[in-house]
Amino acid sequence: QVQLVESGGGLVQAGGSLRLSCTASGRTFSSYSMGWFRQAPGKEREIIAAISRSGSNTYYTDSVKGRFTISRDNAKNTVYLQMNSLKSEDTAVYFCAARTSTYYSTTPQAYYFWGQGTQVTVSS
Repeated sequence: QVQLVESGGGLVQAGGSLRLSCTASGRTFSSYSMGWFRQAPGKEREIIAAISRSGSNTYYTDSVKGRFTISRDNAKNTVYLQMNSLKSEDTAVYFCAARTSTYYSTTPQAYYFWGQGTQVTVSS
């Protein structure tokens, strides 16, 4: 089992930045590949970014490429999502998720553990 806790969400103006953190407790963090997802009201949960266990491989959905950066610090049991040039359409609840695999997945169903989510609101 692993418990995930997100932090860093909030209200920001369009064009601004936020950094989300997701800290894990329980089993060895480096055993998990990680993903960041978001869900806006009335929409399905979608993948934003993902990272392999070692951090050597990453994935970004097209809408955030060049603006968001996923990274991890296995010594701190934490995965980060640096979000720059935020847009109003980035407004959503952001979730981190973990799966016990070397490789990440882009589908929510492939992840076994989820955080409670953190709200990101971008005002235009």
